[in-house]
Amino acid sequence: MHLNVGPIREPPVEELEVEVVERKGRGHPDTICDGVAEEFSVSLSRFYLERFGMVLHHNVDKVLLCAGSARPAFGGGEVVEPIEIFLAGRATRELEGVEVPVEDLAIEASRSWFRRTFHALDPERHVRIRCLARPGSVDLLDLFSRGERQGVPLANDTSIGVGFAPPTDLEKTVAAVEARLNSSEVKAAAPELGEDVKVMGIRRAGQIRLTVSCAFVGRFLAGEADYFDKKERARGIALDAARGVTEGEVSVEVNAADDPRHGKVYMTVTGTSAEAGDDGEAGRGNRANGLITPYRPMTLEAAAGKNPVSHVGKLYQIASRRIAESVVAGISGVAASECCLVSQIGRSIADPQIADVRVRLRDGRRPADVGGQVEEIARAELDRLETLWRELLEGQITLY
Repeated sequence: MHLNVGPIREPPVEELEVEVVERKGRGHPDTICDGVAEEFSVSLSRFYLERFGMVLHHNVDKVLLCAGSARPAFGGGEVVEPIEIFLAGRATRELEGVEVPVEDLAIEASRSWFRRTFHALDPERHVRIRCLARPGSVDLLDLFSRGERQGVPLANDTSIGVGFAPPTDLEKTVAAVEARLNSSEVKAAAPELGEDVKVMGIRRAGQIRLTVSCAFVGRFLAGEADYFDKKERARGIALDAARGVTEGEVSVEVNAADDPRHGKVYMTVTGTSAEAGDDGEAGRGNRANGLITPYRPMTLEAAAGKNPVSHVGKLYQIASRRIAESVVAGISGVAASECCLVSQIGRSIADPQIADVRVRLRDGRRPADVGGQVEEIARAELDRLETLWRELLEGQITLY
């Protein structure tokens, strides 16, 4: 590994006049695709582990959602055409004469994810799931097997992972608002709030403005007046969550496209726009840290659904973030850190082509002063990659 430790030359994001942060909540069509992709990967991995004693080659990170058709109504509504989920990618389908029930695993994993995620959506009636996963290419299968024989996972792609720390005030606020609106406590008290919650945050001149899009569920609404009363309650919940994180001035607007003069409100049957209004795709939404942060270093790499053993497009997203966080937490005088890891296909996952760590230091210190400590942290995190798949299979790491 070639390690480079240098300075962050850009001004702190908090000092910029404008900052923008977005989070697509767990019921957003793009996030649904990420969630289903990762659930499919975990299901495959567990089957492989139980039946063969190891996780076999697969990458099922290509998921497309085609929105259905619905007729929402106060007090009810109906789904006319179901949401369609297309799961594609590559999966090992047979080993030593044992067939892997890939289609069955895909369908049950997807339905299980929907059952855990939504409170007003029935995955049996409202979602149609199609598995299009095919066997992997011979060269990648051989690469995966070679890593198994050598006892060291080999990167099955040349890819990039990016992480940064610490989060800004706005980043924490956006994440906290979506988490609160989608918490089990809020859903129990306010079942009219669907899971398709998107939060767009803008900070300008010290003021935070949040635009929240929330799909309301018609069966829990008595009428238009009830909708607007409960929309105001949702605004209050979001504002309270934001004020629990930031001391800055905050304003919140919910469902800004509503047109009460013409009776137009954001209402659904299932709690997601995927029932009729919006398609989705894996990798189009939140980055691996759960946010979309255009004022930060980012990569377009999709993490969810990639195999947890050797796909650096997943593993390096986690490792780079952990390296940046550990540098800030573990080295005195480091105010901020950014990390970029670049793999090379066929090379050990613990040995990237380059690990570029940038730091912002206090008290006039230079990057060279902390280079040894940064290297120690980076090597420790990279060495952990060989067992990181266990955390992923146990659901300890969220990738979207």
